Amino acid sequence: MPSHAGPGEHSDERRGKRPAVRPLGLPDDAFAQRRPDRGMITKSEVRAVALYKLGLRPDSVVWDIGAGSGSVALEAAAIARNGRVYAVERDAESMRMLRENIRRLGPENVAPIRGEAPDALECLPAPDCVFIGGGGAKTPEIIARAAQRLRPGGRVVANFAAMERAIQAHADLTALGFQTDITMISASRAKPLPDGSLRLNALNPVFVVSAARAAAPEDACANAPDAAPNTSRRATPR
Repeated sequence: MPSHAGPGEHSDERRGKRPAVRPLGLPDDAFAQRRPDRGMITKSEVRAVALYKLGLRPDSVVWDIGAGSGSVALEAAAIARNGRVYAVERDAESMRMLRENIRRLGPENVAPIRGEAPDALECLPAPDCVFIGGGGAKTPEIIARAAQRLRPGGRVVANFAAMERAIQAHADLTALGFQTDITMISASRAKPLPDGSLRLNALNPVFVVSAARAAAPEDACANAPDAAPNTSRRATPR
């Protein structure tokens, strides 16, 4: 298997150690993936947008639901380095790939959770950020459970290949009181031609639904200056 270590990290790999620090922004082929479904991961261009919209902080608690091989979970964990990422996956082969990627690429604050959402979410701590990469027919239930557990100021991001499912998720999150948006990511990558020139090879478009919950309101009275009570009487309208 080819090495994807950065400069100065190869000696650690030769000794069987995982580098303590790695750069953010791993290429797609850095991840062990299912065969013959290799390539069925969240592409790097889409990961970049999803990670940004999650609003990750160094101490964030993150749920990655339908984590697959862990491409989003591992990148999120590098940002939330003092937090915890719970990567939930129901498929046995994908879980094997996920564990392998955590072992090789880290960081160590990724916890693989074998199970099917929403039931597998019951015992997890309340999240600051939720990424839904795969929920299938249970996506509405997963959204409802995530909304129920999400902390004030938290965010939900969900990726869809089908526009109809993205629109439904947008409607569900809006109905739950979130500020919700949809972004379509349509990227193309250069591919060499026989004569040495390049053409652009289009990737499948992905719809990114992002939703933000309002932060907990501050207690206005707690910060208000002391003031005498208003004892003036108001006229009663007739």
